[in-house]
Formats: sequence, structure tokens, C-alpha cells
Amino acid sequence: MPSEKILEAKKKIVADLVADYKDAQSFVFVDARGLTVEQDTALRTELRKNGVSYKVVKNTTLNLVFKELGMEGLDEMFKGPTAVAFSKEDLIAPAKVIKKFADDFEKLNIKGGIIEGKVATVAEVEALAAVPSKDVLLSQIVYALLFPFTKLAMLTKAVAEKLESEGGVAPEAKAEEAPAEAAPAEEAAPAEAAPEAEPVAVAAEATETPAE
Repeated sequence: MPSEKILEAKKKIVADLVADYKDAQSFVFVDARGLTVEQDTALRTELRKNGVSYKVVKNTTLNLVFKELGMEGLDEMFKGPTAVAFSKEDLIAPAKVIKKFADDFEKLNIKGGIIEGKVATVAEVEALAAVPSKDVLLSQIVYALLFPFTKLAMLTKAVAEKLESEGGVAPEAKAEEAPAEAAPAEEAAPAEAAPEAEPVAVAAEATETPAE
């Protein structure tokens, strides 16, 4: 039987992993047997860049840890050497990075994972990996919000440049000039009305003649 000291050491390892894993947003479990040193280094470097923790852990330990976390149904995943990739900050990053390297490295196989507290199959992990990263999603949202204003600004600029190149006047300027062009028509109106007064005077003289 293991000595008391060994048992205490194992309990501490489990307790430390429980404390480390409890706030994780997602896990990806992989079999990384057969990776070269160069491939393993490249994988770990990329995971680290994306804020993902990665470590090979004994299956017996993993079983104890996830039972402590209230997770069941992981026995099939914890057969053969198991490496755990997880993130506390980014739900998508572990799946995205692992899937990228699994596509490139034949010896890296995804076993499954845990997504937001639920056991996930290989297909579900791969589906998560296909989702755009948080930064990409945010940039898409910002673009969608700004696009109408950006489009309007581009159209306005294009019209202004077209008018300038053709030597035309902007619509606003034409609108301001319109009242000034109408002024001569208003001044001419009284002059045209003046001749209408003369027939009235002649008619008045004609009616006075018989009285004499």
C-alpha cells in the first residue's frame, strides 16, 4: 500500500488541480503520443500565446479531479496518455489551437472535452474550434454597427468628388442661389400689369361724351 506521505502528496495534487480547473471555461483532452520535440514545442508555444494552459496528467488523477468538480462520463476519454488544454479566459481558444495543430500533426488526436461544464464529443470540440475567436467576433460586431455610417460617408465623398471633377456646384449651393434667380421675375410683374390700367381710362372718357 502507498505510504501516508505518498497519499498526502496525491491528495494535494488533486486539490491543486481542482482549484486550477474550477474556473475554466472549456477543456480539450488530447492524445499527443508520437509528437516530435519540435512539434510539441510549437504546440505549447501557440497555446501559451493564446492564454491556454496545457499539461499531461495521469488518468487516475484526472478521474479524481473531475469527480470532485461534479463531472461524470469522462472514463472513455481518460484511456491512454491524456494531455489537458484549458482556458479560464477564452472559451474558444483551447479548441481552436488544438484543432489547428491536430490538422497539421497526424499524431495529435482529440479525445473530447468539456464546454461550459458539459461533456463534449470530438465533433462538438471541432465545431467550437470553427467559431470565430473573441477578437474577430468583436471586430465583426463593431463593423456591423459602423457600416451604415461608413457607407454614407463613402457615398457623400464620392458624390462630392464627382461634382468637383465635373466642375459642378454642390446641391446645397444651388439651393441657396434659387431665391436670387427668382427676384427679377418679381420685379417684372408690376411693369407688365401697368398697360391694363389704360383701357379703363379710355372707357371712362367714352361714357362722358353723350352727356355733353
